[in-house]
Amino acid sequence: MYQSQSVIGQTVGSKDAALADCAWPAEGLDAIPDWVYTSQEVYDREMERIFHGDTWNYVALETEIPNPGDYKRSFVGATPVVVSRAQDGSLHVFENRCAHRGAEFCRHSHGNANEFVCPYHQWSYDLKGNLQGVPFKRGVNKAGGMPRDFRNEDHGLRKLNVTTHHGVVFASYSDKVEPIEQYLTPEILEDFNVAFPGKPLKILGYYRNEVPCNWKMYHENLKDPYHATLLHSFLVVFGLLVAGNKSMMLADSKHGRHGIMGSAKTDDLYAAVSEETKKEMRSFNDGMRLRDERFLEFIKEFDSPWSVTMQTVWPNLVVQREMNTMGVRQIIPNGPNSMIMEWTMFGYADDTEEMTRHRLRQGNLMGPSGFLGLEDNEAMKFVQEGVRRSSSNVNVIKLDSGKIGTSESLISEAAIRAMYQYYRGVMDF
Repeated sequence: MYQSQSVIGQTVGSKDAALADCAWPAEGLDAIPDWVYTSQEVYDREMERIFHGDTWNYVALETEIPNPGDYKRSFVGATPVVVSRAQDGSLHVFENRCAHRGAEFCRHSHGNANEFVCPYHQWSYDLKGNLQGVPFKRGVNKAGGMPRDFRNEDHGLRKLNVTTHHGVVFASYSDKVEPIEQYLTPEILEDFNVAFPGKPLKILGYYRNEVPCNWKMYHENLKDPYHATLLHSFLVVFGLLVAGNKSMMLADSKHGRHGIMGSAKTDDLYAAVSEETKKEMRSFNDGMRLRDERFLEFIKEFDSPWSVTMQTVWPNLVVQREMNTMGVRQIIPNGPNSMIMEWTMFGYADDTEEMTRHRLRQGNLMGPSGFLGLEDNEAMKFVQEGVRRSSSNVNVIKLDSGKIGTSESLISEAAIRAMYQYYRGVMDF
């Protein structure tokens, strides 16, 4: 059994020794050890090998920073970064950490600026992250100041590689990560391009909340159609995701790290569910009705067989297309037992006023207190509390046992197993 330990005062060697005790259970991919969710040492390795490794991390939508000087605070893993558009129109991502004493210099979530100035000692940087000014660089009255060989160009902000696809901005610490289209894989790219066809977007609003669970649980949750047919009364009563509907749980065939959960809504507003199926779903409520039936009106606007898709792009992006409400969710790890979720809700620049109001109305499905989001947050909180205090040390994922990756059944955990097969390789477990 592995017990999580504090890393304060530990050396690199002692961390490695602690990680050496992290042996995966004998059940293989049919089990997940609790230390995956609770260990500080595991979390630190995830930041290094996953978020700072060979991955593309979502950081912004281009429509949030359309003009020269526009910027947005964001994160790559737990590392604060700034996404900015320089005067020449180019996009840049750099760490939100002054190269002098490490202060987080950008304090506003969005804005427009000609430069970034650290509030501590007023070192200033241009919109590309280059150091441009150091107060009293040569001292005062020939005393003090920087050494003669100090060069501004050697002390800029740490810069990340940047790429975009159809208005979505990604950043990476790696010089080896493949082009974004290859990274997404053909299966994921096809559905990604449904939500992001390349036309201008319109931001409708933001949510931000903390979820007291490990960041990987959110990936699991959206690769777990089993819970969706059991936990969410709203989904099953109103036919958004019901066992027996046309549906899918896809994992990318290259690595199994990305995924898409999809479902086609029934034509009836209130789902026609067999009595046998109802007995399996305690969350089904025959008496639940809408006071405003416009809420679940589905206006078909895409060439897609699915009315609902929840797409996970490893390691930090969720693309939601729930009926006509659209959004992206950014997963921000906050230690092994917590994560921050930032939701950005959007429509399209050519939407009519009526469609915008419809998206906003239907948006009540989502967010930290939405008809669906609230239940997920509570469930993941319960799981994290359980694994932190448990004496059994193993999660069981045996549904549809033997399958790894895409499944035609909603009663399956095959996509979760695919993610952990990939994860174990990257983490060397």
